[in-house]
Amino acid sequence: MPRLDVDIDYLSEQLRGLLKIPSPSGFTDSITHAVVDELVRLGVEPEVTRRGAIRAKLTGKARNPSRALIAHLDTLGAQVKLLKPNGRLEVVPIGHWSARFAEGARCTIFTEQGAYRGSILPLKASGHTFGDDVDTQPTGWPHVEVRVDALVRDVADLQRLGFHVGDVVAIDAQAEFLDNGFIVSRHLDDKAGVAILLATLKAVIESGVKPPVDTWWVLSIAEEVGVGASAVLPNDVAAMVTIDNGTTAPGQASDEFGVTIAMADQTGPFDYHLTHDLIRLAREHDIRHQRDVFRYYRSDSASAIEAGADVRTALATFGVDASHGYERIHMHALRSLAELMTAWVTSPIEIKRDAKPLGSIEGFPHQPTAPAEPDIEPAEELPPRE
Repeated sequence: MPRLDVDIDYLSEQLRGLLKIPSPSGFTDSITHAVVDELVRLGVEPEVTRRGAIRAKLTGKARNPSRALIAHLDTLGAQVKLLKPNGRLEVVPIGHWSARFAEGARCTIFTEQGAYRGSILPLKASGHTFGDDVDTQPTGWPHVEVRVDALVRDVADLQRLGFHVGDVVAIDAQAEFLDNGFIVSRHLDDKAGVAILLATLKAVIESGVKPPVDTWWVLSIAEEVGVGASAVLPNDVAAMVTIDNGTTAPGQASDEFGVTIAMADQTGPFDYHLTHDLIRLAREHDIRHQRDVFRYYRSDSASAIEAGADVRTALATFGVDASHGYERIHMHALRSLAELMTAWVTSPIEIKRDAKPLGSIEGFPHQPTAPAEPDIEPAEELPPRE
């Protein structure tokens, strides 16, 4: 089955729209509604968990062993920790990211009485006031604050406007889509992954090709805080491919072009057979790809396994420069990854035994084995030296 054509304009349009919706972990209701609306428009019937994670099934020729693709809707953000005497807000991060990348960010603070705009600034933000101290002050969340764009000079003013500890702070994406295919924005992790899933689903539906097995499109809502796929994956899923960002940096093999297939992350190796199945499909369909290992990284795959899911997992990524900062990707990687996912979704099942969660050893796959040790003849005894 050839890879399917992917509507790149649709993928770009979806990504633009997703980046406009604030969705820090714990504040994802709006994006859940938006994605459910789009899934319905594409012709599938999504299910939504109590907290807002989504899954939608595309019925296949057989029920099992079903497959899943997953990306996460939530992003990094911040939360109010303290109303400060100077009328500003101390914040703590939502998810793991450096305050170095928060300095200068524009943001929206969501209170019970409405939303306010603001900026995240270092405590010493003016060189005219603090001189060289602006360059030598420490970096870290205790050393930044939110300046609210409202008339607030003290705690009483903040309270009057409805600010409280725990209010969510959403960081502006500041997205730029360049004519040369580069996309620069915050939150490409993992809204680009969500756009890839939607574009893959659209391609499969419009092709009229029926997948060999039931295939689930899954969107988690708490990956950035480690929960991810722990409570949304259907029990009958045998293989799951996570779509997320690959970290391009010195010492890494990830690239902003093509697909980067992760072999392992900080939680250990991904499933050997599923990972190599993706590599084989990339070769067969002439999709540029490379492999990488991530040392300081975990994804929806880890949360599913840790929650007890007996599922083969793989991680297919689009290369991101400056991940969890002001990120950059290229449309080539997004298109390549969507094409690879269409090839996987429509490809035959390799391990048919996976249809049953438990069974005999019959049909269980093999990994490469070491070559047999050669028979070595004992060396002839040398004559004594005269």
